Amino acid sequence: VQLQASGGGLVQAGGSLRLSCAVSGRAFGSYVMGWFRQAPGKEREFLASILWNSAITYHVDSVKGRFTISRGYGVNTVYLRMNGLKPEDTAVYYCAADSTRSAYARALAVTDVDYWGTGTQVTVSS
Repeated sequence: VQLQASGGGLVQAGGSLRLSCAVSGRAFGSYVMGWFRQAPGKEREFLASILWNSAITYHVDSVKGRFTISRGYGVNTVYLRMNGLKPEDTAVYYCAADSTRSAYARALAVTDVDYWGTGTQVTVSS
């Protein structure tokens, strides 16, 4: 499975961005897809996940209400819509895939991830 993230950029505080992750490769219908981010000097942080088959989602409390994960239909893409961006959201954002079959979306640990996408830089200015 190959993952290619895009959509990052420079935005003012309060602004919005939509990140995209193009998914290709072997069958990934049962995968859990997710978004992480990593700020300089910090550990990689899980944000949200979605079951590809059912589109059931999970968001960590810290981004719930501001960030929304979703998937495309007819396109193999996972999205992360980010609203109300804050300077502390500045980080490199990564999409990820966990091939473990699951009946529900859940928090992913870095060690759960089987495939990482390229990162996309998000910078929020104050």
